[in-house]
Amino acid sequence: MRDLQRGDDPQIAAIQRIIARIGPDVLVLTDFDFDHDLFALHEFARSFEPHYPYSLALKPNAGLQTGLDLDGDGWLGDARDAHGYGRFAGDGGMAILSRFPIREENVTDLSATRWKDVPGATLPQVAGKPFPSAAAQDILRVSSTGHWIVPVAFPDGPALSLLAYSATPPVFDGPEDMNGLRNRDELALWEAVLDGHFGPAPDSFVIVGNANLDPAGGEGFPGAMAAFLQNPMLQDPLPGRDTAGWPQDGPGDLRVSYVLPSVDWTVIDAGVFWPAPDDPERPFIGDDGLAAGAHRLVWIDINR
Repeated sequence: MRDLQRGDDPQIAAIQRIIARIGPDVLVLTDFDFDHDLFALHEFARSFEPHYPYSLALKPNAGLQTGLDLDGDGWLGDARDAHGYGRFAGDGGMAILSRFPIREENVTDLSATRWKDVPGATLPQVAGKPFPSAAAQDILRVSSTGHWIVPVAFPDGPALSLLAYSATPPVFDGPEDMNGLRNRDELALWEAVLDGHFGPAPDSFVIVGNANLDPAGGEGFPGAMAAFLQNPMLQDPLPGRDTAGWPQDGPGDLRVSYVLPSVDWTVIDAGVFWPAPDDPERPFIGDDGLAAGAHRLVWIDINR
């Protein structure tokens, strides 16, 4: 809120310019801190013209404490002892802005789903024992941030359901591969939704968010994402397109964010906002490509 009101944060300004340039009707934001009354989100929504009259943010698992010492450092209540990494409750949550009504009364929040309850889940082990402990695996949620099913009402026709999430990076762990396994099973939760495990699958949907998983490379389980993209219920408008650019001495360019509509939609156009160095719009992302962060805005235009 402080940075938004001051108007002098260069990264926020770059993000705002890119969103205004693309002008999405429905926008999912990841790594957006949650506050109880959504003051910051409403302030952010008002920075665009036309404004986004509808918004939604639910309390994320990021920073939500488990009450256990998950990282084994002898202390309770630090960032790694939460259901999702977070220095405070709401650190790095999600939010949705929309020019169309959000049917909040029909939102399904799957964020409390325990990891062990995901069909086919693989929980981490060390020397044949549950990691970090059996007590932790009994309560730990699979969503590092959240899994939401959010109906958005269009002026004509049935509502579209946004299946929004933001997964943990499959790194920053040890030989137990806790984050890698969790990242894969955050995707498996959507597979279970589409299979009808949590009730009837949405008829018309878009899966949208940061999966933190490339189908062809990088860390984690690329094969899980490659298989998911072959699900006959959805379509992939941007096969092979990278969506994030880190320095080459780091991960490099990877495809980690997705906007995947169900097969009942016609994709008119799709893209990743990533101007080339000689593109007149390059200043939007800066000379180093990091003015708005490493992640790019992924967009699709759809119709029936």
